Amino acid sequence: MTRYLLDTNILSDLLRRPKGSVRERIDAGGGAEFVCTSIIVAAELRFGIAKAQSVRLVALVEGLLDRIAIEPFEEPADRVYASIRADLERRGRQIGGNDLFIAAHALALDCVLVTDNVREFERVPDLRVENWLR
Repeated sequence: MTRYLLDTNILSDLLRRPKGSVRERIDAGGGAEFVCTSIIVAAELRFGIAKAQSVRLVALVEGLLDRIAIEPFEEPADRVYASIRADLERRGRQIGGNDLFIAAHALALDCVLVTDNVREFERVPDLRVENWLR
């Protein structure tokens, strides 16, 4: 069974539109057991709510993160990260720091990365990317 790692912008959309296209894809695929997210994505979401200082947003984000598997960043993701970063730098095709960690994590877990930032992630060789918003 294919697993899908949901990026920050996908989870943000799910928070804004709980009955939108992301929820439809999750339900159509069999539910929450076929999706996960990265600890890096969880950190980005929690940074956003820390900046916003909104009790309502804290409750929404924490409620969502309680219902989705958050995968720890561990071996072999560190080796995948190093390989991708060296390759992208050699080719002059770098991507953002957190995006690089997220891409490496998805590859290490053999997940399809679901993101609205397809152009950035398409630079990463062998990374399977889908956009559930468009």
